[in-house]
Amino acid sequence: MGETKLMLAYQCTGDNRQPNLVLLHGFLGSGADWAQLLPVLSQHFYCITIDLPGHGNSSIQRVPEPGFKATVELLLQTLDNLGVNRFHLLGYSLGGRIALHVAQMAPQRLLSLQLESCHPGLLTVAEKEQRAVSDSQWATRLAHLPIQQFLALWYQQPVFAELSDAERALLIERRSQQSPDALLAMFRATSLAWQQDLHQVPASCGCPVHYYYGQQDAKFSALAQHWQTRSNIHCHAIAAAGHNSHQANPQQFLAALLPALGSSAEVTP
Repeated sequence: MGETKLMLAYQCTGDNRQPNLVLLHGFLGSGADWAQLLPVLSQHFYCITIDLPGHGNSSIQRVPEPGFKATVELLLQTLDNLGVNRFHLLGYSLGGRIALHVAQMAPQRLLSLQLESCHPGLLTVAEKEQRAVSDSQWATRLAHLPIQQFLALWYQQPVFAELSDAERALLIERRSQQSPDALLAMFRATSLAWQQDLHQVPASCGCPVHYYYGQQDAKFSALAQHWQTRSNIHCHAIAAAGHNSHQANPQQFLAALLPALGSSAEVTP
């Protein structure tokens, strides 16, 4: 008998005769985070939403430290099992960082690379050391605090400043169903302190690269604009949105995303 390959949990939506679109969520999320976009996207693409290791229905999957290569291998094994060879790839935050690693490791499989509010990598040893200290503190909180208390602290970070109290409470309620131990393993394995500098991946991956950021997200607005001066990425500012622009303003996000994916579809109110 052949070796059984490990797979990530996934959901498929749409017609598999359409071009493939793989969607990767952020830290603390799951494939269900893309639900608002799927009714439109699935009209034009075969959408495959993935639960990353430690998240959702992939909570049993653990990767080593650092875990970027192992996560990409799991993702590609999952897509191989589905018969998906070439695909558009959309990743948000942590999912965007994983998407950059896919573009580095398997560029020939990408039709396009769509990145939302993700970091291409720290540039200095000092920055990485500082991030390692910060992530170690967050890991300690996640390991020892009740999940709701950890989430309440997590969503008070400046990058989430645009969230209303009601939006923050809803996120805490939704995310508290996750496994803290599984999340902790993935958080440690994919710390930005481990990540190499991937700023030049868009120039070498051989496919169109688009970057989306919320206008209210000062940190990633500045990051995107600076990155655009160094590489061939196309940036899209999403109005009335912070770090998670596809949830804050799905209509404008889709209006930017669909042409970037090569679709002529119009997004109607």
